[in-house]
Amino acid sequence: MPENEETTEQVATETQQPEAAPEAEQATTDPWADPDAARKEIEKLRREAAKYRTKAGELEPLARKARELEDAQKTEQERLAEQLRAAQEKAQAVQQRAVRAEVRALAAAEFADPDDAHAFLDLTAYVDGEGDIDTVAIQRDLKDLLKRKPHLGKPADNSPRSPRPDRTQGSSGNGNRSSSDPGVIFAGIMDQALKGR
Repeated sequence: MPENEETTEQVATETQQPEAAPEAEQATTDPWADPDAARKEIEKLRREAAKYRTKAGELEPLARKARELEDAQKTEQERLAEQLRAAQEKAQAVQQRAVRAEVRALAAAEFADPDDAHAFLDLTAYVDGEGDIDTVAIQRDLKDLLKRKPHLGKPADNSPRSPRPDRTQGSSGNGNRSSSDPGVIFAGIMDQALKGR
């Protein structure tokens, strides 16, 4: 019986040792703890990445062919529907640019910055089913916008006006115009100096 007890103790001791062993193995197999092991791990990862890049490069032509086959298998109706959808999107973009330009043009007279006007308006509301732009509605909404947000309008010119010059007064009014050109002035001085001799 004493032999059995020793065997049991040995088995118990052996089972306890492997529990501590993975921690020791993990500490020694951690490639990032040692710079040389880290370099080797990085090189290994680079080789794997290069292998996957090569595979992706090889598969790209196959993916392109699959897309082409898929497009070829589409019915004529599906292709036409896609073309129609693309044309409608383009037409809608052109309409929105036209509405934005119309809003800017109509807002230029009363707004300090005409670009502010279309920022506050729903541009899609001004195009009817036939694609025409409703300028009356734009003008109405611009006036309403100025009532709600008067700071967007041009500032009122309340400053006193300076008088306009009267060109009949002064030296130009009696026909003796003096030029501000230095060459003409110098020629006049020289002419007077020569006559005075």
